[in-house]
Amino acid sequence: MPEEKKEESLSPVTSRLEEYTEGQHDAVFGEITEKGPNYRNVGWLGTTVLMLKTQIGLGVLSIPVAFDALGIVPGVICLCAIAGITSWSNYIVGTFKLRHPEVYGIDDVGQLLLGPTGRILLGGAFCLWWVFVAGSGMLGLSIGLNAVSDHAVCTAVYVAVAAIVACILGSIQTLGRISWMAWVGLACIITSIMIVTIAVGLQDRPSAAPKDTVWVSDYKIVNSDASFADAIGAVSTLVFAYAGTPAFFSIAAEMRAPHHYNRSMILCQSLMTCFYIAIGVVIYYYCGSYVSSPALGSAGPVLKKVSYGFAIPGLLASTLLFIHITAKYIFVRLLHGSRHLASNTLTHWMVWLSCTIGIALIAYVIASAIPVFSDLVSLVGALLGTPMCFQPMGGMWLYDNWTHGRGGQRSLRWIAMVCWCIFVIVTGFFLMIGGTYGSVVTIMDSYKKAGGTAAWSCADNST
Repeated sequence: MPEEKKEESLSPVTSRLEEYTEGQHDAVFGEITEKGPNYRNVGWLGTTVLMLKTQIGLGVLSIPVAFDALGIVPGVICLCAIAGITSWSNYIVGTFKLRHPEVYGIDDVGQLLLGPTGRILLGGAFCLWWVFVAGSGMLGLSIGLNAVSDHAVCTAVYVAVAAIVACILGSIQTLGRISWMAWVGLACIITSIMIVTIAVGLQDRPSAAPKDTVWVSDYKIVNSDASFADAIGAVSTLVFAYAGTPAFFSIAAEMRAPHHYNRSMILCQSLMTCFYIAIGVVIYYYCGSYVSSPALGSAGPVLKKVSYGFAIPGLLASTLLFIHITAKYIFVRLLHGSRHLASNTLTHWMVWLSCTIGIALIAYVIASAIPVFSDLVSLVGALLGTPMCFQPMGGMWLYDNWTHGRGGQRSLRWIAMVCWCIFVIVTGFFLMIGGTYGSVVTIMDSYKKAGGTAAWSCADNST
């Protein structure tokens, strides 16, 4: 009998896998009726595109620069390693959500693993992570607007415009209602990157390369000259490109059929990894050390405008999604257990709009204070990306499976999984500490350079 209970605890309860039906009581949102928004209304294809959009966008624009710091071979190896670890982490998110349907965010995981202290630490890290990522999105939008307009307006104004528009669109109540924007944004950002990828292969030289000499790409198979700060910063950039994992809790919570989660996740990770490798290798191969950050500026002034013209809707979709997810997390925490959570009351709207506007304002300040795109991406990936995608997931597997290995029944598979979880946790701490150090050093160097971009500057950041 005890053994049967242990086995049962490791398998999701069948009733938790059923598709959402109207009037059903949800463990997170409570009673969902026609009087309020239908939070459980995202299909598996919508889930796939939301997963893709939380990752493809900002991160992919810095992958060629990361390859420049590491070299092509180490860059691809590191990218594949991070893809493998984060794919496992994403799988654990779906499994854990099915076994614990009351879990809405990573702070709930912290509560289960470490008690109130864990809730505070992971909840705070989650909010900071997505606010910083939203700030990166606003900065990317300002670069795009500068590129297509030939810097017609002060950059600080463009950042503010990006914040306002993203806040308005991010205030739409449910992921189901904004999933179509994710489809449009994903198509636009992929089109934009493909334009640049094809163009750099056809052009004589990248736009930043010297014009008075014969051009030969200076790409490196292995960059043995890279400093520790540069190398670990590049790895942090790759982590950023895969660090949509903490948002997968929120996405899974709004699925109509949670048992389709793995289908969506596998499709997302497979497409994204193939796309990242192809884009990163091709652009870096043809541009070498003269690759731009973001990479869309590598193909010359005309194609730069064209590519950014397509990229702007994609960057906007990413930014509004980041604002929405962060605001939704705070909103659910504030109104959990209240009738206002799933009902269109005055309190509902006041709290919801306060959350979206507040998140947008903080992200705007971050985007204006750290105006170097690649530096901000690297810092966010190191400081907040790894503790959101590595350490908690190792702890989640141990939480659900540790007791199964007690009493002398530790199989080789169980021992291997425990070792794997410890490896993921240790790797996460190493990348977090080392990557943060490398990113801070790089940011300090950027500010020391003559003519460097300053905080709240009007200077053109698309050059």
